[in-house]
Amino acid sequence: MTSSLPRSDNAHRPWWRRKIVTIPARIGLSVALIAIIFAQMGEIDTDALIPEWTRTNTFWVLGAFGMTLTAFVLAAYRWQRVLHALDEEVPLHRLFSHYMAGQFLSNFVPTTVGGDVLRIARLSRDTGDGPVSFASVVFERLSGWLVLPLITFVGFAVNPGLTDLGPATTTPLYVAIATLLALVLIIVVLGNDWIGDSLDGRSGTLRFAEAVHLGIDRLRAHPKATGEVVLSALAYQFMLLLAAGCAVEALEIEEVGLTSLMAFLPAVLILQVLPLGIGGLGIREGALVLFLSGIDVPDEQAVALGLAIYVITLVSSLIGFPMLILGGGPPEATPPSPEYTPVVEHRR
Repeated sequence: MTSSLPRSDNAHRPWWRRKIVTIPARIGLSVALIAIIFAQMGEIDTDALIPEWTRTNTFWVLGAFGMTLTAFVLAAYRWQRVLHALDEEVPLHRLFSHYMAGQFLSNFVPTTVGGDVLRIARLSRDTGDGPVSFASVVFERLSGWLVLPLITFVGFAVNPGLTDLGPATTTPLYVAIATLLALVLIIVVLGNDWIGDSLDGRSGTLRFAEAVHLGIDRLRAHPKATGEVVLSALAYQFMLLLAAGCAVEALEIEEVGLTSLMAFLPAVLILQVLPLGIGGLGIREGALVLFLSGIDVPDEQAVALGLAIYVITLVSSLIGFPMLILGGGPPEATPPSPEYTPVVEHRR
């Protein structure tokens, strides 16, 4: 393939798509959404928003951080499994360093792609293969989204009574169905060899389609690698689910149980990636207010849960700062995998 690293084409974009316009707009939108949510709540019950703090609350907060960091390790492992299918072997600690540096950049620098661009650039230096590095990051992201609807379906299957509580609780189910159908369509279309050949060497948005095709083509030929990617993606999302569960316990939200989180949280995670705010701020809190209202969770606690999830992610990603500064050194020599031979010739 002839695709290369994502290029910065900010100067060639229309003025309304340039970062100097979009970043302030997204920050303003997040602030506006939070302000609207608080305004609609009217008189705020501060006791519901911030519970009385005890050692038990501290225990649950530490648990949330532990689960989140474990999820980050699993994300790096998932990335490694994707690379394995792409016939590239990179040590897990190396990928974890790149992943956390990207997390820090994404969470503390207001841009949606900065962290991924960093990951691609550093991995390309490790492997010497820009197109495969690009494909691995795109497909690692895609695999994470693919399992989210499955978690929602399990949550509603275990607790079917949630579907009888009105639109507030059925909306996450519709989000899951729409997401799964869209992803299946993408996989079916981009998995077609004729379409894949027509994408070779394309630029712009079609580079992402080309990357997905490469990932599908390699994983289709290696079912073991596919299983490892899916299982690690499930484990990653489940750790984030447990981290949110710890936050629920810390905030003493009695109405929310594990099945409720399984039913509702994946839709929140899907919606918060929409490029409408900074870090999903405002979108995540609004979605939680809507979804959890069906099980009688006070708006204050729903907002507190959204903000807690955001803060836990931000603080956990701080360990990526030294990796951002120091983690870009020369890679260690890694022998090629004896298990795989390339399925598709990598055309340059």
